[in-house]
Amino acid sequence: MDKNISFTLKVWRQKGPKAKGSFETFQMKDIHQSISLLEMLDILNERIINEGKEPIVFDHDCREGICGMCSLYVNGHPHGPGVRATTCQIYMRRFNDGETITIEPWRSAGFPVIRDLMVDRSSYDKIIQAGGYVSVNTGAPQDANAILIPKDIAEKSMDAASCIGCGSCVAACKNGSAMLFVSAKISQLNLLPQGKVEAARRAKAMVSKMDELGFGNCTNTRACEAECPKGISISNIARMNREFISAKLKD
Repeated sequence: MDKNISFTLKVWRQKGPKAKGSFETFQMKDIHQSISLLEMLDILNERIINEGKEPIVFDHDCREGICGMCSLYVNGHPHGPGVRATTCQIYMRRFNDGETITIEPWRSAGFPVIRDLMVDRSSYDKIIQAGGYVSVNTGAPQDANAILIPKDIAEKSMDAASCIGCGSCVAACKNGSAMLFVSAKISQLNLLPQGKVEAARRAKAMVSKMDELGFGNCTNTRACEAECPKGISISNIARMNREFISAKLKD
């Protein structure tokens, strides 16, 4: 049964991308275990504001595990100590009375800190802009059954499409690699007939943009797969590598 707990909270505070950050410690009293971690931060911010101080900046939107914006490192885990869950789906019942909870922003050259716990994830948008789309003529939509797609291919594409672009794969990787995210977006399109026309160009463009933005390389530790809130498989990385090498050889 859920109860009230008290704990020590260590939160990363940083005024800007080039400012020197540090941890600030707060004593949290009588927090009910039924609330989410983000709601706990809301309670803390109300207290900080009432004290006339600057509230903690953190990113959030849907609070339903859909948008991927709640990009926090909690006790050494991207999103927190949960399996296939985003930070907004982590509830205080996962923590014990008297525990110390440490919250940090994503740590990656590709995700510079904006302020406190908020990072700039626009690099993901730039990778998508490089090729994460299908060029089609607009007009009347085709009948749903006009293009037949084998069930296993459709399922693989849909599994890849479940990636929400939160960045936990980058945060979990010791190299700061974005290959799980990039490969998922490439597989999502390249597996389907509609994406085959631009498949080679897409693989080259998106991988090139990823490298340009300073993300590291994959060394197959599978940390990204283990921490991904949507369970994206690293088989997508193998598929992306094959398509990238094939496209380069054709050049």
